[in-house]
Amino acid sequence: MPLSRMFIAPFAACAAVALVAAPMVAPAAAQTRRSAPAHAPLSGDLLLVQRHLEGMRSMTADFSQTDRAGNVQRGRLTLLQPGRIRFQYEPGNPLLIVADGRSLNMIDYEVRQVQRWPIRNSPLAVLIDPAANLVRYGRLIPGSSNDVISVEVRDPARPEYGMITMIFERDAGSPAGLKLYGWVALDAQRQRTTIRLTNVQYGVTVAESAFRWRDPRPTTPRR
Repeated sequence: MPLSRMFIAPFAACAAVALVAAPMVAPAAAQTRRSAPAHAPLSGDLLLVQRHLEGMRSMTADFSQTDRAGNVQRGRLTLLQPGRIRFQYEPGNPLLIVADGRSLNMIDYEVRQVQRWPIRNSPLAVLIDPAANLVRYGRLIPGSSNDVISVEVRDPARPEYGMITMIFERDAGSPAGLKLYGWVALDAQRQRTTIRLTNVQYGVTVAESAFRWRDPRPTTPRR
């Protein structure tokens, strides 16, 4: 498999399910879910993480992406709430990942293909949708340092959907006193993809045009 596509399998496996937001359901199912018992409110560091995510209105960062074999790819991440994020890989990599406020799009310019999912059916919803909170699926992971907070997000009733673990560092100058260090995605086949962020900047001006993309698929000529 070409290096440029090694990220697709684990990411797509997670993106196809709702790990951190309510999935698309039929009206009857939605009514059943609304009548379910309420979850306990967030508290402590988990509440702090939620406040950070809600306060993270915009962000830019450099990212490095490492697969289970240790292969590394790099690029630039741009985020604008609600619902918009862009993973722009370094030149030479034909893959582009963009959430444009409506859907999460994976564009491969080499093979001229586009894959698409609803944003709320992606684990990235917890980063780009302030309404997608951690009450239902998030839990703190104990660590050895008080300066680091790790939050695992998964649906315990559906382990085949995989999970994502977000890692935060305490930083007084960042929203809610936390800075996003990165995350680890693990799919149902235990394939691990790690994202590490550097040069993180919050509250930056981000243009709407940053989330537009060119469709590589051939168009059918009009008759």
